[in-house]
Amino acid sequence: MPKMTAMEAAVHVLRSEGVEVAFGVPGAAILPFYEALKDSGIRHVLVRHEEGGTHAAEGYTRARAGAIGVCIGTSGPAGTNMITGLYSAIADSIPILCITGQAPRAKLHKEDFQAVDIAAIARPVTKWAITVMEGAQVPWVFRRAFQIMRSDRPGPVLIDLPIDVQKEIIDYDPETDAPLPVSRPAPNPSAIARAVDMLLAAEKPLIVAGGGIINAEASDLLVEFAELTGVPVVPTLMGWGTIPDDHPLNAGMAGLQTQHRYGNATFLQSDVVLGIGNRWANRHTGSTDVYTKGRKFIHVDIEPTQIGRVFCPDLGIVADAGLALEALIAEARGRKLPKHENWAGAVQERKRTMLRRTDFDNTPIKPQRAFQEINAAFGRDTRFVTAIGLYQIASGQFQKVYKPRNYIICGQAGPLGWEVSACTGAKLADPSAEVVGIVGDYSLQFLIEELAVAAQYRIPFVLVVLNNAYLGLIRQAERGYNMDYEVQLSFQNINAPEIGDYGVDHVKAAEAFGCIARRVFDPAEIAEALQWARTRSTQASLPVVLEIITERVTNIAMGPEIDKVTEFEEIVDLAPAPAREPETV
Repeated sequence: MPKMTAMEAAVHVLRSEGVEVAFGVPGAAILPFYEALKDSGIRHVLVRHEEGGTHAAEGYTRARAGAIGVCIGTSGPAGTNMITGLYSAIADSIPILCITGQAPRAKLHKEDFQAVDIAAIARPVTKWAITVMEGAQVPWVFRRAFQIMRSDRPGPVLIDLPIDVQKEIIDYDPETDAPLPVSRPAPNPSAIARAVDMLLAAEKPLIVAGGGIINAEASDLLVEFAELTGVPVVPTLMGWGTIPDDHPLNAGMAGLQTQHRYGNATFLQSDVVLGIGNRWANRHTGSTDVYTKGRKFIHVDIEPTQIGRVFCPDLGIVADAGLALEALIAEARGRKLPKHENWAGAVQERKRTMLRRTDFDNTPIKPQRAFQEINAAFGRDTRFVTAIGLYQIASGQFQKVYKPRNYIICGQAGPLGWEVSACTGAKLADPSAEVVGIVGDYSLQFLIEELAVAAQYRIPFVLVVLNNAYLGLIRQAERGYNMDYEVQLSFQNINAPEIGDYGVDHVKAAEAFGCIARRVFDPAEIAEALQWARTRSTQASLPVVLEIITERVTNIAMGPEIDKVTEFEEIVDLAPAPAREPETV
């Protein structure tokens, strides 16, 4: 049996599981692992902060099917710095692997320097967190970690490695080792038949498509099932891209914040709702009394405890989204299906006649205009990255997304500063894709030093900063959107930022970190500036930061319930669009 250090065995496992990139910060307690990593062929990206490393790992996983992002840190505060990233990953069912160094085993209970029980701290925000106490267990713990991350509901794992365990010489033969089988629960056939019965009996059925469909690589199956049955689809924020925004059966998004008025209108008219791979998030449902009144629900989810967590569905099905859609398609093909032409036609009519205005020429710039220009500038294959705040809400209301894994967002946890690192990870996961981050001025101030990572490694992407110099949603929530419309307008005019009054100078900060940057005040300049940013990023192979100075208070549509979202912009009625064939993703 070949002999090697426990860390050499761990690296063999990483390579056999498909790991090509790792994000990390070295430290004394993790140096044996770094020694094994040195000649492994796994690319190491030196981040500036361990939290940034976790977000980069998350962006990497989200952008590349089947991949798992890896983040490495030393003992003590390195691990605690990773907790926010682990929370973000588990909240959105994203598998990432965090590896930490640890004090020697004999010192773990003696309050040694940087000897914290990181496994205990991480357990609430991981699928598995373990301190490995024997060198011979290392390869099997790493192998099990990948099985856990990929099985059932995906999620993160933390492996903590005491330094003396890392140094142990063990017997391990990579030729006799291989990845462990991954568990994907299949649906009960009788439950699938019942679900199809309910859809056939409905007059106005609707599908809610969640992020579990993207995790299962089942977006093409979703579109196939929707087209087969004629049932319109409402994607969630995490499921955006499962069906193209311009597909005739895409009904728009529903919710309180990241929603479309036509999506809410369609949902409120539905009578049977099939949710697949979604978790009925509160920003999607609002008041469950309003959300559930007058309609029946089918809920398909890979995690049994998600069924009934928010409200009790009429039918619950525990299954992987892909396996469930395969079964639904097979069952539906054996039935006589109504096509719901009138219902689907009404959906298209609402999409045409209930659009909000975006062509504002105001200065300071309205976010609606910024997103209009973003939609026009970037193609259908662009991969967008955004996080949390007023800019995320505006993104959800005004952006266009056409493919799975092309809208990367931290949906539940929403850590500030997430975007730059996630852009870095997403670009490294798929260098051929154009990556565009959208961030607010408040969020960018967290982990802004991670711009230096992308600049150091020549990682090109465009980062659009919507700067209202106003702490984004925080000030608006305090003084803005809860007021009536007239008060909002007067407050907005009083507080409109003048030239030079834009808070932190993000242009100088970005340039100091080695990036290229520019600022825009005039809406007429946005289109040219976006093209400039794309060109310069590609030419220089660097991040380009484009800061757009926006108004401080914006009438972004929000409300306490999906039937009480307040919309101030006038309805825009588009001319009939030319007919197009249904498109699969």
